Amino acid sequence: PKNPANGIHDFEKAYILYVKRKHPPMCAKRLKLQYYESMSLKSIRKIFRDAKLIKMKRKKPKTKQSLRDVKKEWALFQQSDVDLKELKDIPEYWPYIQRGFASYQYTFREVTSGLQFTAYAKEKSLAYANLFMQILLQHFENCGAQLAGFAIQTDNGSEFIGAWNKKGMTAFTETIESEFKMIHKTIPCSAHTWQADVETAHRLIEDEFFEVESFTDRKDFLEKVGSYLLWFNTVRKNSYKE
Repeated sequence: PKNPANGIHDFEKAYILYVKRKHPPMCAKRLKLQYYESMSLKSIRKIFRDAKLIKMKRKKPKTKQSLRDVKKEWALFQQSDVDLKELKDIPEYWPYIQRGFASYQYTFREVTSGLQFTAYAKEKSLAYANLFMQILLQHFENCGAQLAGFAIQTDNGSEFIGAWNKKGMTAFTETIESEFKMIHKTIPCSAHTWQADVETAHRLIEDEFFEVESFTDRKDFLEKVGSYLLWFNTVRKNSYKE
C-alpha cells in the first residue's frame, strides 16, 4: 500500500539519520541496540541506503578458529590483554596532538567480560606502562578482585619487555609477578590475533569516540574519555560477550 498504517513516520526517519550522521561508523545493528530497538534491522538499513549513508567495509577473512566458546568458560581476570595504541594515525584527532594532547593510549581489556580501562601519555615507555599496571591492579585488589595466578598478556613491545638484550625481569613484569603474584606472558612475534580482544577495543574507541568527539582542552578530553569508559563498561551492549 502507498500509505501503510504501520509505516515509518518521517520524524522517526529523521531521528535515525541524525544519529547516523553524528556517528558515521555506527552500523544498523549498533543503532538498533542503543537507540531504536522497536525498528527492524531491515528497515534501518533501508533508510541508510536511501540516504546513501552505507559505506562499504573491507571484508574480513574467514576466522580459522574461534575461541569464543573457550573464553566463555574462563574465570574473571583469568586473562587480560594489555596493549599500546598510537593515536597519530587518526585524522580527526591529529589536530589535538598538534596542540599537545596525548599521542599514545595504554589499554587494558579483560577477556571474559570485555571490561576496558585506558590511560594516556605523550610518549611510549616502560615507566608509563608499569605505572598503568600498578594503579590498575591495585584498584582491582581494593575492589576485592582475586588476581593471583591469573595472566596479563602483552605483545613484545619495548614498553612491556624492555630492550631486546635485557637481563632479568623488567619493571613491568616485576610489578605483575612479584607485587601482584600474577603471570606476565607475551605473544609470538607478529601473532596479532592473539591480542584480538584488545585490538577490537582499539577499533571501537576509534569509531565511537575519537572520530566523533571534539575537545576544548586536556581536562575536557579526560572527562569525556572517562565518560566513554563508564558508558562502555556499564551501559553499552556487547553482543560478542553476550
